Amino acid sequence: MDFKYGTIIKNSSIPERLSFFINIKGITLWPYIILDDEGDSLIINHERIHIAQQRELFVIMFYVLYVTFWIYYLFKFRKRKDRSLLAYRSIPFEREAYINTSDYSYLLKRSPYSWIKYVKL
Repeated sequence: MDFKYGTIIKNSSIPERLSFFINIKGITLWPYIILDDEGDSLIINHERIHIAQQRELFVIMFYVLYVTFWIYYLFKFRKRKDRSLLAYRSIPFEREAYINTSDYSYLLKRSPYSWIKYVKL
């Protein structure tokens, strides 16, 4: 297992089964990066950023904060038709990952807790 960059599982039905509110192509469940297909370098890089976030928050705190932020943003966007997607895209962990998805050297230069600068309340 590669705890630094995650162990990749391809062609899994797990992302589809977890697609309750939005369509999920991949998900990171420490220490696994689980993809619904073969994946590409962009989604793998995105999910590897989540591996780094989870590692620095000792995994469990990542999930606690992730759900807390998601609920907060669901409430904030409660009057919007697309609130689930807006809430998801507003989570600081997702913002950091999406903004840096195409920067393949990002993880080499990323400072610990970089996701904090993406918090917008």
